[in-house]
Amino acid sequence: MTLRLGYCCINMGLRKQGITTNRNMIKRTWLAKGLPYASELALANCRDLRTIIGWNADNDIQLFRMTSDLFPWASEYYLNELPDYDKIVGLLQDAGEFALMSNQRLSFHPGPFNVLASPRQEVVDKAIHDLTHHGKVFDLMKQPRSPQAKINIHVGGAYGDRASALERFCQAVLRLPHCARSRLVVENDDRGSLYSVKDLYEGVYKRVGIPIVFDYHHHQFRTGGMSEEEALRLAASTWPDGITPCCHYAESKVLEEGGTTPTPAHSFYVNGPIEDYGLDLDVMLEAKGKELAMF
Repeated sequence: MTLRLGYCCINMGLRKQGITTNRNMIKRTWLAKGLPYASELALANCRDLRTIIGWNADNDIQLFRMTSDLFPWASEYYLNELPDYDKIVGLLQDAGEFALMSNQRLSFHPGPFNVLASPRQEVVDKAIHDLTHHGKVFDLMKQPRSPQAKINIHVGGAYGDRASALERFCQAVLRLPHCARSRLVVENDDRGSLYSVKDLYEGVYKRVGIPIVFDYHHHQFRTGGMSEEEALRLAASTWPDGITPCCHYAESKVLEEGGTTPTPAHSFYVNGPIEDYGLDLDVMLEAKGKELAMF
């Protein structure tokens, strides 16, 4: 079967040349320079995004996770407030259209502060704002409103009551605008107190139809009583017809350094093999070596 590999957020080789989409600023700078400087950084990030997507195409890489740092301090404004908005839109459209033309699948993995299951309403509201922002960026890039252009998150926490947390998560999903909800996927966790593929299948997919991303590395820390193959097949079954299931793969940093007991921290490279169990899969490598690990 077909197994395609991709990498996440940073191109190690291009970064050495100053090409990056992760230009950001600390809070003090944001308070001092505000929206004009955020716009300047975002414009430079979007310009380099097109360069990276072009490099990916030249190197036959068809999966790429975009950084959530594309727009510094994005939680503090709406995109159309940026002074360089029109130029940014042009760059995003060009990058997105080129990605589609070169059969490059783009995705986002917003940060861990996006906790739709939080019992605190202000946390949920901020997560909805941030996920909506990601959806609007993909809209500007002309990406499909489907998990083909996935926005990947975790449930976020159990808070001592997994069932109630999953209920809050599902209720918050229903509040998302279509630009975000149509692309949303949820991933299994790397802690025994959180969520296995089985938990997500019963508590999220059956409730609100959100596909499950299977993380090979995380599965060993929260199996839900399932083998790797069983969990992968269950996760893959949640994806819509015509869209290749996406998975994440990493290995333990401890094992790479000669230890014997795996921990969640990711290695720089990977040894594999990545078992596809006869499935067509798109696999995002989450190794710290980025495209170097993929090659």
